[in-house]
Amino acid sequence: MTRDRIKKIVLAYSGGLDTSVILKWLSETYECPVVAYCADVGQHEDWDAVRGKGIATGAEEVIIRDLKEEFVRDYVFPAFRANAIYEGSYLLGTSLARPIIGAEQVKVAHEVGADAVSHGATGKGNDQVRFELAYIGLDPKLTIIAPWRSWDLNSRTRLMAYAEKYDIPVPVTKKSPYSSDENLLHISFEGGILEDPWNEPEEEMFKLSVSPESAPDIPTYIEIDFSNGTPVAINGEELTPAALLTKLNHLGGENGIGRLDMVENRFVGMKSRGVYETPGGTILRAAHRDLETITLDREVMKIRDSLVPRYSELVYNGFWFSPERELLQKTMDDCQQTVNGTVRLKLYKGNCIPAGRKSANSLYAENFATFEEDEVYTQADAEGFIRLNGLRLKIQAMLRRA
Repeated sequence: MTRDRIKKIVLAYSGGLDTSVILKWLSETYECPVVAYCADVGQHEDWDAVRGKGIATGAEEVIIRDLKEEFVRDYVFPAFRANAIYEGSYLLGTSLARPIIGAEQVKVAHEVGADAVSHGATGKGNDQVRFELAYIGLDPKLTIIAPWRSWDLNSRTRLMAYAEKYDIPVPVTKKSPYSSDENLLHISFEGGILEDPWNEPEEEMFKLSVSPESAPDIPTYIEIDFSNGTPVAINGEELTPAALLTKLNHLGGENGIGRLDMVENRFVGMKSRGVYETPGGTILRAAHRDLETITLDREVMKIRDSLVPRYSELVYNGFWFSPERELLQKTMDDCQQTVNGTVRLKLYKGNCIPAGRKSANSLYAENFATFEEDEVYTQADAEGFIRLNGLRLKIQAMLRRA
């Protein structure tokens, strides 16, 4: 589709410098209406100000969608039922938000009769892939416009000059040295001094958590109830998905839990250093895995755990709407039918320590595991078990000696 044939564009809009410039650039370049679409996935934002700025910058309409409950219910919780974690550390906060933002953008495009969608992700990062795979997976007929891959405004100086030319309001406050992304699951930081992986993050950078050193000297105990692997209550109080994660973020943050500093492998091929705060998610994953220790069969857990890296990689790389992720999700969810019960946790100075667990589906049998006298386990049976399992080792040893 050529520029002169595009009739209307829906832009994923945040109100910041980049997407504000993109909003004006799209309307000037394509000479068509541009709808500014904003997704509220839990970031702290003055939405009235964002709406006003969007209209002032030339948007035909500013559409703001509250996606917090759907984000946690349909994206965060399914991933946590799968124990998703990328490269052993990252709980996929940004990766999980992008598909819901893209999916709603496609829906908005259908509602307003747009034939093109656009985003503000650069040509170096993962987000361009995540957004565009969502667009393609949900409506391949939409034209995708990625300004950072086509325009000549490839520096902050040029962006500022363009904004000044078109009277686009630019924040006069001191610019943060970091690039950050926030939603209900986490906040991430990149850039600035973090580009040197030797530099330690500055304490004033963090927003969701106190340092472990500054956390209370007295531990906080909490209980989380799960139903089919999904958290449903804290300390006996049933909460909506967004409210539950919000409360865990508060509890984790005030106890210094959930900070992560890592160098990860981006899908596009380069390594990137990121610092993350995921207080509620860190608590949830620890509680969920602990409950599984008494509710999942050993062999089922082995197979499921072998699939976690692949599932996590699919989410990180932007394949949320792929048939393989959906297939794995069904497998993950199927084994969660017995993951019901309660986990008690001790939160203390950056640590999330399981302190107790119980379940009506528990496979743990005290009368089998006890060190006291029992009538259900004949210890002499272990001799034949050991001999059979050691047979191949015995044969190898005999051959070596020969």
